[in-house]
Amino acid sequence: MAFNLRNRSFLTLGDFTEQELVFLLKLAGTLKAAKYAGTEVAMLKGREIALVFDADSKRAGFDVAAHDQGATVAWMGQTGLQMGRTEAVKDTARVLGRLYDAIEVRGFAHDVVRTLADWSGVPVYNGLSDAFNPAQVLADFLTMKEHSQKLLSEISYCFIGDASRYMGDSLLIGGAKMGMDVRFCAPQKFQPSIKNRDEAHAIAQQTGAQITITDEIYKAVEGVDFVYTDVWIREGQSQGTWASRIEALGPYQVNGDVMDKTGNPRAKFMHCLPAFHNSDTTMGKEIQRQFGINCMEVTDEVFESPASIVFDQAENRMHIIKAILVATLGS
Repeated sequence: MAFNLRNRSFLTLGDFTEQELVFLLKLAGTLKAAKYAGTEVAMLKGREIALVFDADSKRAGFDVAAHDQGATVAWMGQTGLQMGRTEAVKDTARVLGRLYDAIEVRGFAHDVVRTLADWSGVPVYNGLSDAFNPAQVLADFLTMKEHSQKLLSEISYCFIGDASRYMGDSLLIGGAKMGMDVRFCAPQKFQPSIKNRDEAHAIAQQTGAQITITDEIYKAVEGVDFVYTDVWIREGQSQGTWASRIEALGPYQVNGDVMDKTGNPRAKFMHCLPAFHNSDTTMGKEIQRQFGINCMEVTDEVFESPASIVFDQAENRMHIIKAILVATLGS
């Protein structure tokens, strides 16, 4: 079944119905198959898209998706825009809306993303805000479908670690929308926000989703199909917070014992990347120097194991972005 998503913005998973999200997942799968088969048809010829980034960030997936479909992209960072500093966000939105067919925005507060959508007059895509990361979650669901014989509504996954930020909240709302068995395991202060919990429970009453939020790790992972985690420390986070975060989240590391405790030999490991699974980065070396550990949220053993599907997730971000572009801008 097809849905008319023409000229729609994509800001959060809550903006779309379950059926519309299923449509985007199916479209992404179709476009992925066409790319692999060499039969892809460009449906965005002549389209021009602005990439508005608050800082250096991941843009490869968007670049490739747009290029494959014949669109042109223009990257704009802090040095190329005065948005929010010497020019009001709604003014920047109206200027960009006159020049471009769509805007992708990443790294800003969610209020900025919403203002761009409200005032630009063109579709706006949330590549990542301080509140939501919707394209990543759809990429995760596409990856789950590829690695399971189950319907999405039959799949269970457990997010372990810092679930208090945009990935936790996005996976919570997304899983509720799709009627899934959604589990979160984290210390209480790192659990999803009350507001998003309430929203997820309200959605679950309509979709039949099961939602579990706990700090008991082995209870949370029992029988799950997928174990998911994210970084404990992000680039730019004050070093003054590192020790307390590592201490609080240490018991929630995904390691071989956690994977074994699922009791599911087919359970897969997921991570939205980048991951601190070794000390092969500048930040990883500093963590090792200060705290004597060479991995944080996941061990290298799990990250490099056959159970790890993290690079399938990374690729699928591009296919999901392409589906969103085609559905909202395609000829």
